[in-house]
Amino acid sequence: MKKNGSWRWLIALVVLMFSGLCMAQTEGSTSEDPSWFPIQSLNAGLNDTPDAINRRTPREAVRNFMQLTENRKFSAAAHVLNLSDLPPAEQRQKGNRLAEHLGEILRRGKWLDVSSLSGRQDAAIEDPAGKNPLAGKPRRNIELASLTADGETYDIRLGRYRVDNEEPVWLVTPDSVSSIPMLYEEYGPSLFENYIPVRFKASFGILKIWEWIAIPLVLLLIGLVGWGVHAFSGWIVRWLPSGSPSIFVGRIRGPMALIVMALVTRTLLDYVVSFSAVATTTLRVLLIGILAWGIGTVALRLVDTLMLSLTRRLVGQIDDSSSRDERRLLTTLYALRRIIILIMVSLVTVYVLAQIQLFETLGLSLLASASVLTVLIGIAGQAVLGNILSSFQLSLAKPIRVGDLVVFEGQWCYVEGIFYTFIRLRVWNERRLLVPVTYFASKPFENLSAKSTKEYRSLEMTLHLSADIACIREKFLAFAKEEDSVIEHHKLLCYVTGQTGTALTITCYLMTVDPLSGWAAEMSVREKLLTFVRNHHPEWWPRDVFVVSHHDIALGVGNKARSVSDDGGNGSMVQKTEPAEKDGYSDKTRQDSDGKSQGPGEKPLA
Repeated sequence: MKKNGSWRWLIALVVLMFSGLCMAQTEGSTSEDPSWFPIQSLNAGLNDTPDAINRRTPREAVRNFMQLTENRKFSAAAHVLNLSDLPPAEQRQKGNRLAEHLGEILRRGKWLDVSSLSGRQDAAIEDPAGKNPLAGKPRRNIELASLTADGETYDIRLGRYRVDNEEPVWLVTPDSVSSIPMLYEEYGPSLFENYIPVRFKASFGILKIWEWIAIPLVLLLIGLVGWGVHAFSGWIVRWLPSGSPSIFVGRIRGPMALIVMALVTRTLLDYVVSFSAVATTTLRVLLIGILAWGIGTVALRLVDTLMLSLTRRLVGQIDDSSSRDERRLLTTLYALRRIIILIMVSLVTVYVLAQIQLFETLGLSLLASASVLTVLIGIAGQAVLGNILSSFQLSLAKPIRVGDLVVFEGQWCYVEGIFYTFIRLRVWNERRLLVPVTYFASKPFENLSAKSTKEYRSLEMTLHLSADIACIREKFLAFAKEEDSVIEHHKLLCYVTGQTGTALTITCYLMTVDPLSGWAAEMSVREKLLTFVRNHHPEWWPRDVFVVSHHDIALGVGNKARSVSDDGGNGSMVQKTEPAEKDGYSDKTRQDSDGKSQGPGEKPLA
C-alpha cells in the first residue's frame, strides 16, 4: 500500500514537470512571434468594431481610415487607432478627436500614396530579384509617414496586434497616437478655414472645392506682389546714377521679384492658409526651386557686374596690356561664375529629389543598375562632361587668362571668356572665334602674355653693297626712340646679318611693350627707313648686276675696261663700254647684234 502511494507521487511529479515545460515553451513562442504584437485587450472603451472596417492589411487599414475621416465618421475611424495608452473611460471621447486630427495631418502633412503600402496581411516585402535582405520576412511594424514639428521628427507607424486567438489587425501604434497633438498644431487647418462653409470643404478630385477657388486667387495675389517689386526695382534703377549699381539693380529685377513672391507664398502657407498635401508639397518644391534659382541668379548677376566693372575700369578693352593680377582676377571671376551655377543646380536637384522622395525608390534602382547607367551617361555626355572638366582645369591651372594674347592655329586672338563648354576668342580683325574647351586644350598654342607682354621684334632691309651701315644704324636708333611703344632703348641693335654678291641684309632689333603695338612700331620704323633711303640715297636700292668687264675696279677708275667679245656659242655680242663709273658698273645703253637698244640692267638677248 505504501509502495503504490510512492509511485503515485512520482508519476504526479513527472507530469507536473512536463506540463510546466510545455507552458513555458508556449509562452516563449508567443512572445517571440515576429508576425504580431500580442495584447490582452483592444480599445475596451470604444463601441464594437463596425463590420465594414477592414484592418487585415496595412493598405486596407489606412484606406478605410482615410475614407471614414473624409466622411466625418470619426467614431468608426477611431477603431484604427491603438488607444491602449488612454484610460477606457476617455477612449471614446478622445478617440474621435484624435482620429479627426490624424486624418487632417495625413492629408496636409505628406502626400500619402496608399497604393504603395503592402497589401499582404504579414506586410512582407515582395522582391522577386531577391536583392532585399528582408524580402519574404513578415513585419509587424511599418512606417506610414515621417513628419517634422518644431524641429523634432515624429513617425506615424502601423503595428500588427492580436488579442488572444482573434485575427490580427493593423492599427496606428500608441507612440504615434501620442504625437498627434504636436503634429496637428503644425499641420492642422489654419484660422482662415474656420470661415469656409462646410459645403466647400467637400473633395473634388485631388483637392477640395475651396482649394480650387483659393489657389488661383493666391497665385493672382502673388503675381501682383511680384509685379510691384519689379516696378519698384525699375524706379530704383532710374533714381540711381549710371554705373555699376544701376546695372546690377537692373539685372536683378526679375530674380528679386521671384524671390519676394516665393517668400510671400511660403509665409501664406505657414501662417494664413493650409492646402492639401498634394498642393502643399507641389508648391513647396516649386518655391524651393524658385528661391534657389533666384538667389543663384542674383549671385551670378553680382559676379557679372563685378566682371564688367573690372573690365571697364581696369582692363578696358580686354587685351594683354593690363597687369597679370587683373587678368588673373578676371579669370577667377569666370571660374567663380561656373562654380555658382554648378552648386545651384546640384543643390536644387538634390532638394527636389529629396522632397518628392525619389531616393527611396529611384535611388535603389540606380544603385542596382549603376554599371549600365554609368556607361550610358559616359557615352551620352562625354563631350559635355569633357568640356566642363577641361574648363575647370584651365581655370585652376591658368595656362591662359582672360585678356591674354594667344596665337591659336596661326591667328592672333585675345581670350575674352572661358565658359563651361567653350572659349571665346577675339581675333585681331574683331571677329569672334568660339572654340570647344577640349579642342583648345588639345591643340598647341602660343601664349604671348604668359610671363610678360613685352616682345623683342626685328625688321630686315635688303640694300645695295654700297649702303652706309653707320648711317642706317643712326637713323634706326633715332626713329625707334620716337616710338612710344618701344622700350629699353639700350637693347636697340642694328647689324648686317647677311650678304650676297649684289646686296646685303640689315636686321634691326627693338623691344616693345606688347606684340600688337610692337607690330605697329616695327611697321612704322621700316616705313621711315625706306623713306629716308628713297629721299636721300636712292643708289642704295638693290638691283640686278650684269658683268660687262672683268677689269678689277680696285686698280683705279681711270683705266679703260677691256673689250669683251664672247658670243657664248650663240652669236650674241656686247658693245665695248666706256670707262667704268664710280661704282664699277656701267649704266650705258648697250646694243645687241640686231641693233635694238637695251635699258639699264637688262640682259643681252641670246
